[in-house]
Amino acid sequence: MPVSPHVMIYATFIGKKKNLEKMLAFASRSLRLRPSLANSLAMRPMTVLSKQSAEEYKKQNYTQRMSSKNMPVSPHVMIYAFPVVAWGSVAGRATGGMLWAGMSGIACLSAAGVDPVPVMQSVGDSSLAPAAKLCVAFPLTYHFLGGVRHAYWDATPEAVTNEQVERASYAVAGGAICATAVACVL
Repeated sequence: MPVSPHVMIYATFIGKKKNLEKMLAFASRSLRLRPSLANSLAMRPMTVLSKQSAEEYKKQNYTQRMSSKNMPVSPHVMIYAFPVVAWGSVAGRATGGMLWAGMSGIACLSAAGVDPVPVMQSVGDSSLAPAAKLCVAFPLTYHFLGGVRHAYWDATPEAVTNEQVERASYAVAGGAICATAVACVL
């Protein structure tokens, strides 16, 4: 039976042929299909696993199952060279997580009755000040500049092209690095 590219109904049935015919008739009425389209509905039998084969299936990991079927195993994602845009997306999510962690730490200090301002001042006066500034300035500026970029894209969706997105990713990273360097020097 030919398969329509527009509609495919996968069905599993138990019983007689008339049950299948009733199901197809119901599906074609329900979907208001043209007769030619209703005749091209595809049927796919269900694979039934016995208890024994299901247990064997659970014992094998993905690689073993693919090897037993002589099918290739998908390579790990890290063998591919991620584009700059993908790394920018990962960095945006990571910096958002860093900001959340920092604000949660300050909130926990406040909830425990500790005033966070003197704690931050003592960190700023210590030898950890440059590292602390880096840990705050980079996530804050990168995430902020990423937000500005997305606000621009929301306002002008026609300006979003692959080349523009890549350039914007470099600009956000460069701007965040420059702003972080200035913040660490001050």
